[in-house]
Amino acid sequence: MDELFRPPTTQWRPLSPSYLTLKLLMIGINWAIIGVIIVVPLVVMDFTWWWVVLAAFLVFWAWRFLRAPRVYRRWGYAETDDDVYLTRGLLWRELTCVPYGRMQLVNVSSGPIERAFGLASVELVTSSTSGTITIPGLARPDAIALRDRLIERGELLQAGI
Repeated sequence: MDELFRPPTTQWRPLSPSYLTLKLLMIGINWAIIGVIIVVPLVVMDFTWWWVVLAAFLVFWAWRFLRAPRVYRRWGYAETDDDVYLTRGLLWRELTCVPYGRMQLVNVSSGPIERAFGLASVELVTSSTSGTITIPGLARPDAIALRDRLIERGELLQAGI
């Protein structure tokens, strides 16, 4: 079944390992805040079964931590002479092919937390109804190189860029 989600004649390029570190950190921080918002009021209101809610939350939290590396490994992109391929998804796998001729715009973005980890995202805006294809979690030099290659190939093929 994995043949269905492989690009033709080329290898996948993975996301930066710093992206996984960032995701694990964000899971820890965000879900800790959500847990406090959920459990503390139950304790204060003297809800008898607050510990069941806490236990269920901790199981969900642990599941998120265990799932994150597998989700990270499923992300990848590949470039051919005519197309860019993107794969992602753990339970629902997805393979997206973007022909250079359909690209309208290449956008590189990096928020403050991403910049702290040396990461950036490359967005390909296409002329299709699906709109934007985003490749997140690239190391800054990789994002710059990918941006330049996409623009060069788009111009070479006289695409919409």
